[in-house]
Amino acid sequence: MFFLVFLALLLLFAAGLMLRRAAVLRKATGLPQGEVVYDDSGARREVEEPLLSRRYGLVGRPDYLVRSEATDDWIPVEVKSARAPARPYDSHVLQLGAYCLLVEDRYGRRPDYGLLRYADASFRIPFTDALRYQVLDAADAIRRARTAPNVQRSHAEPARCRACGYRDGCGESLARNA
Repeated sequence: MFFLVFLALLLLFAAGLMLRRAAVLRKATGLPQGEVVYDDSGARREVEEPLLSRRYGLVGRPDYLVRSEATDDWIPVEVKSARAPARPYDSHVLQLGAYCLLVEDRYGRRPDYGLLRYADASFRIPFTDALRYQVLDAADAIRRARTAPNVQRSHAEPARCRACGYRDGCGESLARNA
């Protein structure tokens, strides 16, 4: 009998340690409390289907999609490996905004916000009407640029040119000069 009581207490203690470890890991990831319903972080072997919106002509894969325990909302989370800038880069905010739009179109519920998680900090980005319009404007500009015979380079950063999929056919690429 003593052995069974000791074993039960040991199991309770181990369960408590695992719950504490899970809470620490969740806090470190920056994920909100809730169920991870979509995971394209690369940690799992199976690849998630991308979120697709024919209505907006968008497709994307957030790193995580969390269904909040508190509000039952769907929260897209985008993880960046770099250290956090003073404020999130506009391109990262637009990317997260596109995921919010995809979530709204796919699941019929508009997220109040999304999360940008950098290596050392998280930013809660509200999904406002202004961000929605910025995402739609950026998507339209990309579609127009894809069909244009020439597109002017919009920056002076060789590193961006080196990472660009169009660098070999670009007459303005800085990748050759770097």
